[in-house]
Amino acid sequence: MTDPTQPNDKSAEPSAYTPEEREAAAFATEADVLAQTQAELASLKAKSAELADQFLRAKAEAENARRRAEDEIAKSRKFAVEGFAESLLPVMDSLETGLAHTDATVAQVREGAEATLRQLKSALERNKVLQINPAAGEKFDPHQHQAISMVPGTAQEPNTVVSVLQKGYLIADRVLRPALVTVAAPQ
Repeated sequence: MTDPTQPNDKSAEPSAYTPEEREAAAFATEADVLAQTQAELASLKAKSAELADQFLRAKAEAENARRRAEDEIAKSRKFAVEGFAESLLPVMDSLETGLAHTDATVAQVREGAEATLRQLKSALERNKVLQINPAAGEKFDPHQHQAISMVPGTAQEPNTVVSVLQKGYLIADRVLRPALVTVAAPQ
């Protein structure tokens, strides 16, 4: 006989469960699994939505950065010569002042022209525009010099500069204009 104070423990005897109880237990287990799966699905959907939002924000930020960079490039192209032009304004002022003095002597005009030339050279140097002015006897460089003629019978080595007809100019290691030179011909 069973003790009425003891709970009815059917776990010791699996065959003691009725088919309804077994079916209810199976449904409860399936319901737990379904609830757990639905919770995982909701969690994954939330994570997916969060990642999609982060992706859209990153994409928008990249587009904004690209647009800002394009604007900066456009501005730098538009105002690239601003500094150069600003450094040439004193040269123009000096030339205008010199031309305004109609009663200047030749010596004064020459002095003013020399001062203006110094201003111009200084402005060019500040903006990285450098002269190409090879000395006589310097090796001919086809990247910086343009040979106008060859002079035969000189005492110099062949393919060296004899004289400079026109100075050349570089801007940031790029030839703006090659120096026009005469070159010693091979003997």
